[in-house]
Amino acid sequence: MGELMIRDATIGDLPAIFEIYNEQVLHGTATFDTVPKDPERDARWLTGRNLAAHPVIVGVVGGNSGGEIVGWASLSAWSDRCAYARAAEESVYIHKDHRGRGYGRTLLRAIIERGRAAGLGVLLARIAGENPGSVRLHEELGFARIGTMRRVGEKFGRILDVEMMDLHLDA
Repeated sequence: MGELMIRDATIGDLPAIFEIYNEQVLHGTATFDTVPKDPERDARWLTGRNLAAHPVIVGVVGGNSGGEIVGWASLSAWSDRCAYARAAEESVYIHKDHRGRGYGRTLLRAIIERGRAAGLGVLLARIAGENPGSVRLHEELGFARIGTMRRVGEKFGRILDVEMMDLHLDA
């Protein structure tokens, strides 16, 4: 495993971030999005958020400035209702050619720490039921299963469950 450098994402990282994400949009179930993201059209995904509370980080191999982005993680508002401000949903995506090297674990740990530093109380994860590796990783880092949303997604002609997990940062 090459050393993974973690830094805040910039607007210039969007092509790499969206390339990683769009692979799952088009071929996987890690996201239930069905329309690929475009760096120009969807730049607001990065620029329109409060990065102090809802950061986006990238994992870079081969040097922080000139290396390759192999994955990313983010915290997103769980809801636009003010009473949910203490909760955020975490996301971690790894480039298909770099999975199984521990990068996801490193990025998930880093985004958990960013959530703690931001003063968030709870991180939430939604994981497609057919991804036991992701469920296991989240459990290893302290997330607990809180329920299954049965048959809520449909992608590639399949009906899918979603595992809900949470991690209490303020407990």
